[in-house]
Amino acid sequence: MKAVVSSEWLKVRSVRSTYLILSLSLGAILLGLALAVMAAGMYDSAPPEKRPSARISELEEVLVIVPQLCMGILGTLAMTSEYATGLVRTSLTIVPRRWPVLAAKAAVVGTLGAIVGAATVFGTYLVSRSVLGDRFSGAYATSLLDKLPLLTATSLTVPAFALLGLGLGALLRSTAGAITILAGLVYVVPMIIGNIPEPWSERLGSMMIGALPRQITGDGNASSVYGSLLSPAAAAAVLVAYAALPLLAATWQLRRRDA
Repeated sequence: MKAVVSSEWLKVRSVRSTYLILSLSLGAILLGLALAVMAAGMYDSAPPEKRPSARISELEEVLVIVPQLCMGILGTLAMTSEYATGLVRTSLTIVPRRWPVLAAKAAVVGTLGAIVGAATVFGTYLVSRSVLGDRFSGAYATSLLDKLPLLTATSLTVPAFALLGLGLGALLRSTAGAITILAGLVYVVPMIIGNIPEPWSERLGSMMIGALPRQITGDGNASSVYGSLLSPAAAAAVLVAYAALPLLAATWQLRRRDA
């Protein structure tokens, strides 16, 4: 298994698209810095009587969609590129049991997703906090230790997306199809759910990946478009399911379907 993981790591780091995707993911930190500077300027130029009511969304929670989507694409390409080039036949010939190939890809992609997720979420939080200070009624005045559970839960959605992309790529064998689903989960589905009548809007919204971090930490999503009906344990289970279920289905299909 170690040799298979090493082989998959070599495949991932030998293509330029990996470095482009990683750069775009980490670009969320610079985007967060730019937005924080802009927000600070708007706050400082606002009339004093309006400043107490000024609010800002946590930028790390908003911008996490950048590494989510990027790492989801990386996970997709890790599988679909082999089908496009025919390399998958060689891989499955060398590893006839098949499932270790997908498991090794999951280990590599998941690890990269965890590193990128932590770097972008914590990096965005730190630069935003350094710029905004106690503006916006102290939105960034909370200590890092108090924010640690939420930041950690938010960062874990990135490897979940990476593994989701890998699973979708293995199931669909189509880069365009898998990326369309990933983009839909980030942008389209939340808007659709937001327009569904209650109580289904909140029920379905609670299941969206963007709603899970605050439910995992018990903070709730009172000021967001998402619902907040799940217990911390249930929200954690849903997050795991986003990553695990497509991979399990892909493993079952890989063992029964020709390359």
